[in-house]
Amino acid sequence: MRSICVFCGSSTGKNEIYKTATRQFGHLISQENLTLVYGGGKVGLMGILADAVIETGGQSIGVIPQSIVDLEIAHDQLTELFIVDSMSERKIKMTEISDAFVALPGGFGTLDELAEVLTYNQLRIIDKPVGLLNVNGYFDSLIKFLDHSVNERFVREEHRNNIFISNNADELLNMLRDYQPVTIAKWIRDIKDESSLN
Repeated sequence: MRSICVFCGSSTGKNEIYKTATRQFGHLISQENLTLVYGGGKVGLMGILADAVIETGGQSIGVIPQSIVDLEIAHDQLTELFIVDSMSERKIKMTEISDAFVALPGGFGTLDELAEVLTYNQLRIIDKPVGLLNVNGYFDSLIKFLDHSVNERFVREEHRNNIFISNNADELLNMLRDYQPVTIAKWIRDIKDESSLN
């Protein structure tokens, strides 16, 4: 694992702990000699994360749509900045150049990016580890939803368990390093037919 893509908010949230945890995670990424890949902004948790990597001498790659560059919130001190035409291209590029993915607290954009890589793994378009850094229990409701999806037989338990979750950044990185792809099929049919998809 050489590069890690981090999805996180363009806002900082109302609790100081989100900023603190994001800054610490940025420092850890740099200390572990990992290259940060992220959305390229200088605001919110995104900016705090990139600044933390930069100030500790780490490598940082941003991927940002031109429409957001036009709002003058692109980070101008990154190792490399890719400017793309759309949000879809941004996600494609980040997926291509990253070895692993972690979601920190964020809003709709973070959820969108996370859902895409989870789906890609489920369909085996990619085989890359995905984790949630569950700062301050931020993702508790999402985790409950994922468990509910398994119980209602819309998500396989194997795919649910392939999402690594921790409130400890060091532990989460170790989980990502130990990742083994899930090779079971995505589709869930009636219980009597399910054996044909395993």
